Order: sequence, then structure tokens, then C-alpha cells
Amino acid sequence: MIIFLAKRMQHIKNRRGVSIAKLLLFTNVILLSSAFAQESGSSNVLPLEGAYLGQKTPGLTPEVFAPGIITTEDWGDAGRFSRDMNEFYVSRWRTVNEKVERKYITYKKIDSRWHEIAVPDKEHQPYLSPDGKTMHFGKHYKERTEDGWSEVKSLGAPFEEIRMMSLSASSRGTLAFDEIGTNGNGILRYSELVNGKRQDPKPFSKEINTGTWNAHPFIAPDESYIMWDGARETGYGSSDIYVSFRLKDGSWGAAINLGDKVNTEAEEGGPRITPDGKYLFFNRMVTPADVTKPLNQTCSGWMRRSLKTLDLNVS
Repeated sequence: MIIFLAKRMQHIKNRRGVSIAKLLLFTNVILLSSAFAQESGSSNVLPLEGAYLGQKTPGLTPEVFAPGIITTEDWGDAGRFSRDMNEFYVSRWRTVNEKVERKYITYKKIDSRWHEIAVPDKEHQPYLSPDGKTMHFGKHYKERTEDGWSEVKSLGAPFEEIRMMSLSASSRGTLAFDEIGTNGNGILRYSELVNGKRQDPKPFSKEINTGTWNAHPFIAPDESYIMWDGARETGYGSSDIYVSFRLKDGSWGAAINLGDKVNTEAEEGGPRITPDGKYLFFNRMVTPADVTKPLNQTCSGWMRRSLKTLDLNVS
């Protein structure tokens, strides 16, 4: 399932009277699927044309994204657009007889028509930097060259012992990433790029690293905000999605829960903003009505937004 969400910002006062921009989300959700894949295998032309895989953008009511094509009943689905929005990378997974099965698919727009391209299961799912010059595979990466991509490189010794799950990068090269902890004790870290040199990882402040199961950070290209998922006593359910905005002094503001239009009693996570800056994608753990079917972990959400809403005027 994939979710469209219309979004606006509202300035509120905290207990000390400080103006804080609060993110109000109005749902228009489309469940998408994410994964990175190299073009390979056969191509199947789909009856889909135009932007966003030819889907009509929703209003304020959540809608399933491309049911039967992207969002499926038998698989967990997650999705991500390429930097130019002409490809959509899908990762699918399910558990059958206690074994995890995975499938990767790329949807590519060619002359306004979308094509489905099968991808080898062995392909990894990298995160492409905002400038498209670096392909991240957790603690490893490749750099774009005149001939394609470089050999795989390491971020360095300080990163090797961190068991990363998810990573994102800003336009300045700052990395935000999580770790696989024990019983939810993993923390979120960042690493800046200073004068071309990768800095050692540091933990985010307590505004972000509070509660348990903090994971899947997405840092804005301009570093004006960061989004992630985690479990807190004040949340709506298992795991909710939060956002923190950068304050004028460079510190991170209080975590803001995205509200009951996004977060539910289920488990939400994996927030991502589309490259065009218009939609938020996220996942929601969904248990199928038919208990004989494999566990279906599906839910990528997106919200429409205006870039001017991030002009926060926070003091």
C-alpha cells in the first residue's frame, strides 16, 4: 500500500514560548515499494503513463497505490523513485515456512510509458546521494566516474563495527544512519564531510535519540530537517514516524510526531521524501486479513508539500 499525504506547516509555541514549526499531515497515502536495481532481464510494458506511474494524485483520504501492480497482497512492498523520477525501484519480501523470500523490480518510464523490468535477487539496494554522484551501500559506497562507477570503497574503520540498516545523505555529504541494536537500543548517528574528509560517526542529540527502535533516518538535502521512526511512550502504536527541524543555532528541535493521519496502532517507518520534494514515502506493517497468507509488510507513504513550508522562522 502506498500513501499520498498533503502537508502544511503550522507555527506553534512550546512551553517556553519558543516558536516551533509543527508538521501537520493530512493523509493522501499511497503504498509504494522501494529497492535499487540494475536494469536487466525482460521488460514488460504496462498500461501506465505519466508521472508517479500514471496514478492520480489523491486528496486528503489515503489511497492504495497502483493496486495489483505496485501494491500486492502476497508480498510486503516498499518503493523509491530515482533522482530524475523516471524509475521506481521496488523491493518485495515475504516469509514462507519461516524462510524470507525477496524480489526486486524496477519500473522505468520510456517515452511516457512505464515498463516493468525484472532484477536479479542478488542485487543490493543502495541509496543514491542527492547529487547523484555517490551510491551508498551502508558502510560502503561507489563514486560516479566518467566510465560509470568506481570500485566499492569503505567509509573507514570507525564505521566497520556499526551494523547499519538504513542510510541517507545530504547535499553537503552528511550521512545519517541507524544500527541494528539489541531489543531496540540502537541509536541514530551522523557523519559530516569536512574539507573532503569523512568525520567519525557521532550520535544525534537526545531530541532524536529518545525512546527505542529508532531507525531509518532521512536527512533533508539542505539538512533543514530529519525524519525517522521510533517507539515512544507518547506514540500511537508500535513505532511512529517523527520529524525534527534544524534550529537557527544549528541544534535539532524537539521531535514532532507526524500525527494520527500517518501513525497508527500498527508499525510505521522508513520515511523518505521524493526527489521532487513533493511526497513523503513510508512503510506500514500490515497483517493480511487471510491469516494463511504470508506476513505482508506494506506501506510507503508520501505527502504533498511546498518547499516554502520549510522556511521555519524558528527562534
